[in-house]
Amino acid sequence: MYITITAQKLGGNYSQGSADFVDYLEKENEGLDSQDKEFFFNQYNDQISAEEVVREIDANTAKLEKTEPRFYSITISPSKYELNRLKNNSEDLKKYTREVMKDYVASFNRELNGRPVNIDDIKYYAKIEHQRFFKGTDKQVRENQPFATKILQLKNDIQKVERGEQPGNIAQMKREINKQEKAAPHKQAGQRIVQGMPKEGNQSHIHIIVSRKDASNKYSLSPGSKYRASKVELNGKTVKRGFDRDKFFGKAEKTFDKNFGYQRNFVETYTARKEFIKNPRSYFSNLMKLPTSEKAIAMKMLKGTGMPMMPNIPTNKAQLALKVFNRLRRGVDIAVKSSSIGI
Repeated sequence: MYITITAQKLGGNYSQGSADFVDYLEKENEGLDSQDKEFFFNQYNDQISAEEVVREIDANTAKLEKTEPRFYSITISPSKYELNRLKNNSEDLKKYTREVMKDYVASFNRELNGRPVNIDDIKYYAKIEHQRFFKGTDKQVRENQPFATKILQLKNDIQKVERGEQPGNIAQMKREINKQEKAAPHKQAGQRIVQGMPKEGNQSHIHIIVSRKDASNKYSLSPGSKYRASKVELNGKTVKRGFDRDKFFGKAEKTFDKNFGYQRNFVETYTARKEFIKNPRSYFSNLMKLPTSEKAIAMKMLKGTGMPMMPNIPTNKAQLALKVFNRLRRGVDIAVKSSSIGI
């Protein structure tokens, strides 16, 4: 489970409206009939138009400064293993979203009118998407780029030869293009991966836009708070503040597992991913202590996702972790090969 929480925009002044972001989330609906579209939804309604989302989010910004985000974006991306557990991607993910947003409000260290924040205190809208596209920042695109550049140059040269602008052997150039296509390291369905190409496989994921202000438009609820849980004096009153991301990410995993009967492996857990970043040796030590069958599953997952399943880490730690991983993997390969567990 990969979950990110990002502000409307980083740095500078914020746009006064949410239309651009909402339009972006509507991209999969282009050209589809009404019955085939994925609508926005919230805790209680299933078919909410993009226009209503923009209107409600943009009207819920009382007393926010230009340097404060109007909304936050939450992206929830289940792994292929988690998606395989679902029976109906759209309906199951809607159900999960509504449960995980309860985890979201429970992670605020705030009280509104003397009580904890609850689901009716927030204004959010969610959208299920089923496609992903390769971006220029993806490893596959970046590592294919030198070949793409060479191929483009060859194609331009062929056009110049055909126009008589320069001499050249077109047949030889075409053979070189085929050679470069074959040499490109990353392919999908036999085709060189390029920016904008749809990713194959089940790519269902969730986008959520949640207002910075609560539903009453009086209180600010920021998941971007640098405080997990603290108290501050405000107008002579002690006020709680903060948002615990660790708590939210952990609860989101448990909510998925409970709702869909998912048996989460060690390497899939948020706790393990944090451990890898902070203490790679401890991470791999705990990996090797797993029962043989669980360890075999873990190693298959790591191999399939390109080790490791987490964000960038400092170079020195990454090198250490990969060195340890390569050493330990040799001892586990036998268990993986002999495992009867199918993933």
